[in-house]
Amino acid sequence: MTSLCKQYYQVFLAQGILLGVSMSLIFCPPVAVVSRRMPHRRGLALGLTIGGSSIGGIIWPIMLEQLLNKRQLGFGWTMRVVAFTMAPLLAFACITVVDAPAPQASLSPIHAASDGDEKGTTSSDDEIQSKSKANYSILKNKTFILLCGGLALGYFGLFTPVFFVTGFGVQHGLSTSTAFYLLSGLNGASFLGRVIPGFLADRYGHFNLCMLATLAAGIVGFCWTAATSLPGLAVWSLAYGFSSGAIMSLQGACVGKIAHHRHQGLAVGFMMGSIAVTALVGPPISGQILAHAGYLALSMWTGATLVVGAAILAAARWRLNSSVTATV
Repeated sequence: MTSLCKQYYQVFLAQGILLGVSMSLIFCPPVAVVSRRMPHRRGLALGLTIGGSSIGGIIWPIMLEQLLNKRQLGFGWTMRVVAFTMAPLLAFACITVVDAPAPQASLSPIHAASDGDEKGTTSSDDEIQSKSKANYSILKNKTFILLCGGLALGYFGLFTPVFFVTGFGVQHGLSTSTAFYLLSGLNGASFLGRVIPGFLADRYGHFNLCMLATLAAGIVGFCWTAATSLPGLAVWSLAYGFSSGAIMSLQGACVGKIAHHRHQGLAVGFMMGSIAVTALVGPPISGQILAHAGYLALSMWTGATLVVGAAILAAARWRLNSSVTATV
């Protein structure tokens, strides 16, 4: 549909609304299903699952640059080639999504941070309570609220470098084509950031690694404008891609530790909805900051949102277990 658009409102309807709704329907169910099916290897499983989008983040920018600028194919046919390539891949992904059977009682998630004196396992009374009541109880869980709040705040600035690192490179003397590949490098590092920390989180704690990854991304964000050469920007892009990628894979794993296995779909959907709002308004805010104050202020905005978000995630982690050395 986007390939046929001629006016702005058509692009908004096709690329903005239709694609946005489609992506949410494609992305959220697999995250919930994988989290339910592999509770003992949740971090690694989600890292591999979500890491696929990073591979796409490497391929699609290069593909678009080649089709538009090298092959001179034009916008319309470039979008059609992308659609023809994407359709069978998405069809295969949808076919392979199979819901998980109910796990044993020993696999119940952590509920220690809920109101009251709940412990690490779900009681039999929770199993027989009505679905409608149990479904929305997660929305009253203070740990879950803190998790969503910390992630949502971090997402205000998380995608800022994705939109503006290319322009920053051009401003510092890189050619347009060279600066364009910074984004592919960032996405390539994001794949490793989604898989490796996910693997480590299964051993050292999903909340622990998510909190540290958010803090690391914030620190790297503060250092953005210190990289002004091609080697510096390449290293910075790799560092930011790795740390920010870890956030995206571990956020679902953190939800899986809190939500009951039957209701992880709702919990993942609510978490994704909360970060979708800030991820939507974050880049326009970043654009206004850049227009009025420059890249230094933009890097401060990126770093500050992530560091404060990490602090809120630390509060959520503390509610689950106040021991500094605990695996949470």
